[in-house]
Amino acid sequence: MSLKLYNTLTRSLEPFTPLEPGRVQMYCCGVTVYDYCHLGHARSYIVWDVVRRYLQWCGYAVRYVQNFTDIDDKILKRASQEGSSMQQVSDRYIAAYKEDMARLNILPADAYPQATAVMPEIIALIKTLESQGYAYAVDGDVYYAVDRFPSYGKLSGRELEQMTAGASGRVDQAEPKKQHPLDFALWKAAKPEELAVYEPWQSPWGLGRPGWHIECSAMVQQAFGSTIDIHAGGMDLIFPHHENEIAQSEAASKADLAHYWLHNGFVNIQGEKMSKSLGNFTTIRGFLDSGVDPMVLRLFVLQAHYRKPIDFSDAAIAAATNSWHTLKEGLLFGYEYADKLGWTDRGEPFFGDPAAIRIPDTSPEIDRFRASLDDDFNTAIAIAVLFELAKDLRRQGNLLSHAGQAEQDASALRTQWQTLVVLSQVLGLAATSDAQPEQGLSDPEIEALIQQRLAARQAKNYAEGDQIRNQLKDQGITLIDQKDGVTRWIRD
Repeated sequence: MSLKLYNTLTRSLEPFTPLEPGRVQMYCCGVTVYDYCHLGHARSYIVWDVVRRYLQWCGYAVRYVQNFTDIDDKILKRASQEGSSMQQVSDRYIAAYKEDMARLNILPADAYPQATAVMPEIIALIKTLESQGYAYAVDGDVYYAVDRFPSYGKLSGRELEQMTAGASGRVDQAEPKKQHPLDFALWKAAKPEELAVYEPWQSPWGLGRPGWHIECSAMVQQAFGSTIDIHAGGMDLIFPHHENEIAQSEAASKADLAHYWLHNGFVNIQGEKMSKSLGNFTTIRGFLDSGVDPMVLRLFVLQAHYRKPIDFSDAAIAAATNSWHTLKEGLLFGYEYADKLGWTDRGEPFFGDPAAIRIPDTSPEIDRFRASLDDDFNTAIAIAVLFELAKDLRRQGNLLSHAGQAEQDASALRTQWQTLVVLSQVLGLAATSDAQPEQGLSDPEIEALIQQRLAARQAKNYAEGDQIRNQLKDQGITLIDQKDGVTRWIRD
């Protein structure tokens, strides 16, 4: 079967057809960087990492962009509380985010645009909306007029009249400048009490800063243009954030913002969504620092369909830990039994590296794995395939250890083990042990970091570019910048 995705916009399962054959443009809404990421964030970015990995495994050239919201009320509040600045808060939590994602084996995005780096694009987009009659300015603030966009509410399935009735008597009193209770801010005039923690931007409407929703519209446009293949994020972003993105972008460009809208379900604690606002969250680093293997968290997330809610509990993590031990034993089979099976490449540096392994195009296990992910990324069934392979390898290993001979020949066991390693890597599941040589970064991971460095340099963020070069150098990768603008690399 061909790949099918559940499109939030149409509320239906649809065949996936990219805008350009063989290429996928994917944008994921990133974090607002004012605190450490929690397990709800982990779920979202693990899910989209798997979507990206699977598309790449299917042969697509994927450009994956994920933003950082680095100007926001919450960031300004944190900076004021700390006596620091907006940029200091943002830089600290951007670095923390990247550390947390690396621990979870989440591939770096091809680009990480930041709202503060696209301010000219944001202002230009607001000016376009104003000139077209979709926006209006009041005393230094600029608002989007929702009633002038006829299809407002199409993503969330909400009728404007119903939303207006629900908001009656609340929003008007809070913001009397609005012409309609659901109008939202595109530009916010600078407030005197905030000037100690950030320097406002000059605009046609005076000194100020952008609203949250316009930032993503500008960053998508700057990274890709008017229309992309996939726009992804958490289910809590459907309304108002993604709804407002559509209203802004499509009003300005007269083109669809995205052909497919994908949204992951919540992580619940005792039936309630895990969130910072509710105070019931567990940070990723706090959870992993408690001694839990990062692969346990990945497995916990992927054992459920990405659109369904999952319940976080000690019992669920204990079950995921037991499951990971089984899968890990299968993944390490080759390192444990290669010599007994006469595999001659056991000591080679590429041994067990998924990027260097070539598995058959088809087999019962590969076909079922592919069919499960083609069905709107049903990772629960894909993992069941991995467990079957891992359990059989564990049984064969026991026979080798106690009877001196397995039921299958060495070649068949090699194919089975390599199939498990490659398919697990598609889900970002990887095992290490003292018996396994350090593989370092895979070729796709190196290429992703090079693209991230290129994006940073293009944005004149040379410090980040140098940091990525040094990161690669520390792992034995030397970059060679050529005159034609292409960056080559070699392993030392």
